Amino acid sequence: MDLKEFMSVRRAYNAVRQSVPSEGRLTFEEFAILCRLDFTGAPMKTSDIAEYQGALRPTMTHRTNHLAGLGLIDRSEGENDRRNVVCSISEEGRQYAEELADMTRAKIGAGRALSRTSADRIKKYVDAMGAYFCKAGDLVLLGIYAADEEGLTIMQIVEALGLLQPTVSMSVSALVEDGMVERERRGAGVNATTVSLTEKGEERARELAGNITKLVVRRKARG
Repeated sequence: MDLKEFMSVRRAYNAVRQSVPSEGRLTFEEFAILCRLDFTGAPMKTSDIAEYQGALRPTMTHRTNHLAGLGLIDRSEGENDRRNVVCSISEEGRQYAEELADMTRAKIGAGRALSRTSADRIKKYVDAMGAYFCKAGDLVLLGIYAADEEGLTIMQIVEALGLLQPTVSMSVSALVEDGMVERERRGAGVNATTVSLTEKGEERARELAGNITKLVVRRKARG
């Protein structure tokens, strides 16, 4: 997967998530679970979903509880082990995944990677991307790295990622403390503050980008 494709989908979905009513709002990882269950076409053990996303059991329990509570997946106890919960996508979940994918596709502006793709293809990308967790700070590093500029203002990062300004500002502050980015004020106000990668931050961003290129998007079956 190309970094520009990854960033394009994440940016678009971040914008979609802000527009969805809070009661139906899914994290990117929860959206990815729906896509994985949809494409798998068969129930999956919670442990297998956790392995797919590299998530701890409590985290996966929280995600599947949320999806089940919204009626997007069905859960049942394993035949041989009641502790081994099996999850399958519901018809409502399948329709919602399609709706979210179509909304995401519509948010990808002309000139951006995947601007002419289909909703079904978006689901395939989300399925692949769900295997690699990126927190907000990672996305900020990638956003600056992908811009191929000396630095970006807070508002430029907001535009590049589709995240809310408070989320970006908090992430930048944490990255400054970790020595990943540095800020330079060129005037008064947030818009005049440029955020750039340090050597440590660029190394981390390059590592993230390298891992993203290893993600494989499912292709349409032949025949």
